[in-house]
Amino acid sequence: MTLLPDDDGLDLLHSRDYEVKIYRLSDAELLARGAVSDRKPPGLYVVDDPEPLEMHQMQLELKLAIPALEITSARVIFETHPHSECPLIAADYRKLVGLSIARGFTRKTRELFGGPNGCTHTNALLQAMAPAIVQSTWSIRVRAQRSEGRTRADRTPEEREQLVRANLDTCHVWAGDGRRVAGLRSGDPEVTSDSLLPIQERLRKLGREDSDRH
Repeated sequence: MTLLPDDDGLDLLHSRDYEVKIYRLSDAELLARGAVSDRKPPGLYVVDDPEPLEMHQMQLELKLAIPALEITSARVIFETHPHSECPLIAADYRKLVGLSIARGFTRKTRELFGGPNGCTHTNALLQAMAPAIVQSTWSIRVRAQRSEGRTRADRTPEEREQLVRANLDTCHVWAGDGRRVAGLRSGDPEVTSDSLLPIQERLRKLGREDSDRH
């Protein structure tokens, strides 16, 4: 499956795919699995070869403690690689253990694995996985709220502030001087109870009211 438009006769040079999935192992632990794959188009390196040629496939498996998102286990697999020496660096990624997927993670991983100290493709996969791990904590919150019979509008001031701190200045929507941050801190109902756009669209397709989302 691709999310991109059809090639429509374009001269394809390279394809890169990421896949990331996050699982809840228990109330105290997450499992994160990711893979990156680079492929060259058919016939580029091997004349008359009808299939794309995979050049890189790196897989990364992390276990993380909740709620600190501290990495407790890290394993890298070099499934496909261009040079026999490539897998020699895999064990070095055990240095991830003890790091938290939080602000500063990109800088820390660059210090540990940048340049000749790591694998550029594994590093790119790490940076793709980190935001997905953070996003998975939203799923945990949604489940917790539903089990308690609460909605977004029922968040306590402490929960709203925690949400602000987790997202503050991460993008323009969460700018410190922006409407969303101010609305959450003040308890503005227009902000605290608004539904996310994909949820609104799905409810419309299902013919359901916003209040039915839980």
